[in-house]
Amino acid sequence: MKITKSKLAGMIDHTLLKPVAVHEDIITLCAEAREYKFAAVCVNPYWVPFAAEQLAGSGVAVCTVVGFPLGATSTVAKAGEAVRAVQCGALEVDMVLNIGAVKEQRADVVLDDIRAVVKAVHAQHPAAITKVIIETCYLNREQKILACRLAAQAGAHFVKTSTGFGPGGATVEDVALMRAIVGPEMGVKASGGIKTAGQVLAMIKAGAGRIGASAGVDIIGAME
Repeated sequence: MKITKSKLAGMIDHTLLKPVAVHEDIITLCAEAREYKFAAVCVNPYWVPFAAEQLAGSGVAVCTVVGFPLGATSTVAKAGEAVRAVQCGALEVDMVLNIGAVKEQRADVVLDDIRAVVKAVHAQHPAAITKVIIETCYLNREQKILACRLAAQAGAHFVKTSTGFGPGGATVEDVALMRAIVGPEMGVKASGGIKTAGQVLAMIKAGAGRIGASAGVDIIGAME
């Protein structure tokens, strides 16, 4: 499979979610995103207004995370976090679902949790999108399937493999499973531990349409 550098860059969420990030780090992140024309930068909610200022007019979206990284905050808190993020300039919101509820197969809880964030995001900006992080490293196959189906039912735009803060990240097998479950219309984002161009191409071949990575510059630089 042949993919150009520019097309690949347009599939990458250039990510910095470390708690020790400072303004200089965000400035660098956004400058790199402008230069390489990444799809988005992904930052913690505190940095959304600043990143939006840095990227104004660039065509690069601001993505943020809610309920991050554990997914165990209340639905009200997640929805409120999402509202504020979109008001401050985020056009993409990556939410962590309620992992414990998935493991207990409490479909009603998981569905309501996701749906509340999707509705909150859409109400603030109809073009904004919601991605659901299912944190695959904690789930078995049946639970991954349930999580994907509920995310689709709730109206989310993407399912995403991982936060990058759990004991495991994206795998080709998980991406392929997620794509098989959500079908061709919904997005799949592979994230967590992706550091090389080879990994990225394998994830895309398995069905990922978006890649979350902190090593985006190195990945593009390694492309032939």
